[in-house]
Amino acid sequence: AKINKKYVMEFVLLGLSSYKELQLFLIFMFSLFYVVTILGNLLIMVTVGADVHLLQSPMYYFLGHLSFIDLCLSCVTVPKALEVYLQQDKTISFSGCLAQIYFLHFLGASEMFLLTVMAYDRYVAICDPLHYLTIMNRRLCLQLVLACWCGGFIHSVSQVILVIQLPFCGPNELDNFYCDVPQVIKLACTDIFLVEVLMVSNSGLLSLTCFLVLLFSYAVILITLRNHLYQGQTKAFSTCASHVTVVSLIFIPCVFIYLRPFCSFSMDKVFSVFYTVITPMLNPFIYTLRNTDMKTAMMKLRKISCFFLLLS
Repeated sequence: AKINKKYVMEFVLLGLSSYKELQLFLIFMFSLFYVVTILGNLLIMVTVGADVHLLQSPMYYFLGHLSFIDLCLSCVTVPKALEVYLQQDKTISFSGCLAQIYFLHFLGASEMFLLTVMAYDRYVAICDPLHYLTIMNRRLCLQLVLACWCGGFIHSVSQVILVIQLPFCGPNELDNFYCDVPQVIKLACTDIFLVEVLMVSNSGLLSLTCFLVLLFSYAVILITLRNHLYQGQTKAFSTCASHVTVVSLIFIPCVFIYLRPFCSFSMDKVFSVFYTVITPMLNPFIYTLRNTDMKTAMMKLRKISCFFLLLS
């Protein structure tokens, strides 16, 4: 690694494994997940954007933003991970590391806030269906989405500020395939007790609080569904089940990673892969496989595409 006087100018990403055979398997799986993530989330974005009915529905409007976040989130970590294995260039500059931390937390926190908003949307739709469209009007939806992005920005800036003030004078090896606060701050050549406490109070408590709020919201929704039978209950149950699945896949790894200061486990890498690589890929399937509206809209989009292909 290049060292300017006593400060580290780049970090070395050790990746997930040093075994050649396993590295080839990881290259194949990461490439597959990456392509599926890009295509799947693009399909949802195009489908929602091309269907007026879906675009006017708050739930699908939020889903379009969620797919955009997942698409961007996969682009933050996976390309660099593939570069580490394909080109054997395991280094990342200090500024590049900070950029990864910034975008990872910007998109991750925005997604957490957006999932909380989506839970509120489902709560209003199920618990107060008569006033749903009045409450969840387009102006409120725009304000909520803007608030999610602003919250993610504030959170990510605070994480970068935590890291940028620390002195790094070696070692410079990160035991992961991307830069994140828990691994980076452990390389600082100073006392990091306060920094780890701040990390837990920021990322850890944010993840845990949003997760508990979401679980409480969906518990209320499920109780309401059980006590008030009405037409479309099965569809509402299916929607809530898909949301809870996504919430669990995203929040459990985050709580595990960020709510434990002063220690690290071998399972951290597994949870990192889940959070940054697998979950963004699974979201399109979870939200579309059992969703009649999305499947109908995709069929319309397919017919329109075939029609224009025939004309050309």
